[in-house]
Amino acid sequence: MLLADLAKLAGVESPQDGSARITGFAIDNRKVAPGNVFGAFPGTRVNGEDYIPAAVAGGAVAVIARPSARVEGALHIPADEPRRAFALLAAQFYRPVPENVVAVTGTNGKTSTAEMTRQIWRMLGLRSASIGTLGVTTADESISTGLTTPDIATFLATMTGLAREGVSHVAYEASSHGLSQYRNEGIEVAAGAFTNLSRDHLDYHRDMDDYFAAKMRLFSEVVSEDGSAVIWIDDKWGKLAKAVAMARGLKPFTVGEEGDGIRLIARKPTPLGQDLKIVHGGRAYAIRLPLIGAYQVANALVAAGLTLVTGSDPARVFDAVARLQPVRGRLERAAIAASGAPVYVDYAHTPDALSAAIAALRPHVSGRLITVFGAGGDRDKGKRAPMGEAAAAGSDLVIVTDDNPRGENAAAIRAEVLAGAPNAQEIGDRRLAIAAAIGDARSGDIVLVAGKGHEQGQIVGSGDTMQVLPFDDVTVARECAAGLGSEAGR
Repeated sequence: MLLADLAKLAGVESPQDGSARITGFAIDNRKVAPGNVFGAFPGTRVNGEDYIPAAVAGGAVAVIARPSARVEGALHIPADEPRRAFALLAAQFYRPVPENVVAVTGTNGKTSTAEMTRQIWRMLGLRSASIGTLGVTTADESISTGLTTPDIATFLATMTGLAREGVSHVAYEASSHGLSQYRNEGIEVAAGAFTNLSRDHLDYHRDMDDYFAAKMRLFSEVVSEDGSAVIWIDDKWGKLAKAVAMARGLKPFTVGEEGDGIRLIARKPTPLGQDLKIVHGGRAYAIRLPLIGAYQVANALVAAGLTLVTGSDPARVFDAVARLQPVRGRLERAAIAASGAPVYVDYAHTPDALSAAIAALRPHVSGRLITVFGAGGDRDKGKRAPMGEAAAAGSDLVIVTDDNPRGENAAAIRAEVLAGAPNAQEIGDRRLAIAAAIGDARSGDIVLVAGKGHEQGQIVGSGDTMQVLPFDDVTVARECAAGLGSEAGR
């Protein structure tokens, strides 16, 4: 497609010479191919404008960058917000896309909600996929992308690939980083969902209000003007999100005990899940959800809301909710210890998420709840002590260990966590910590290993010294439970 045609479709100012034939888009100069448009964006650590010469040498025929950027040997498409201009232009190139797309934002629950939405659609006979932290998941396969919200070129190319494979319905995670960096632009989004908001990523956002504003771009700009907003309404952030959605003219569909779209009437824990009573459209439904934890109820019902507002039959949707499968690394029962104590792995890496995971398991504990967790390096330091407090408040035994220390001193990170849990045990080696928890567990106890969830590696170091050491909490828990102990895999 000609550059001038793309610019016209995207509503982007066309360069003087728009006769170049475009073959693709790239924001990594190492991935530029002849005929590509290169996006040169200033970042917090790297300035993409520094790589313009390399991109041009690689065959870029046009560069989208700030007006002040220096571009030689290729067309310069100036934009005050180059990320957005790049996204809008790329969205016209990557076609077709699936006809029914929804997005999920919030601090916790994005992965589960997007994946549960995909599962419900699949059970309704629809070709569906989810995109996010777990990668690209379809009925046939899962492929890692490495980011909750992949870069816009990867995201759009993935959407086109899914459409060509016959996928008609896609649910994707919209992170605050992705929304603020315009990684979600250009595609018709029929509905957006907001799960919740709690402290996270304040190393990137100025404060909670700035963090919330980034999330709300989903409703204020990304969801189509005639679209719907599915909102977990039972807290102040949900009510604020509803106000944003209504100001835009979106159709609100609220979920929760105060919900108008799906009202949660009752929830009763069972040995393997929980019994729910809900009301939708004036009709009552009883659902036996095969997942534990209050927040799993929220995720499942928000996912149901997304499928309802996009046209699915209520009776079939709620029947599908009763057949949902656990999401990888989200309160996933990884193993049973020799004592009979179950071991759960969860991605919880914020104070609220850790509290929610502990609260989810507590009704199922007749003995002790043993929690193993750590905090990531080069991330929001202010949440470390509160994570320790959350673990100590809800657990009978806490073991503080390492979790992706990255470029920071691991012992210093543990010390900051231990400030909130002064009575916790400290075992830096994560494998040894998990082995100790499982070895100490007795009948009636439950072990929670939190923080890494589905992740397959432990990140140590940064920059040129960074290593990703193979590590999977689920695998390690199974090895320790099987008696392979602390030496397995070392």
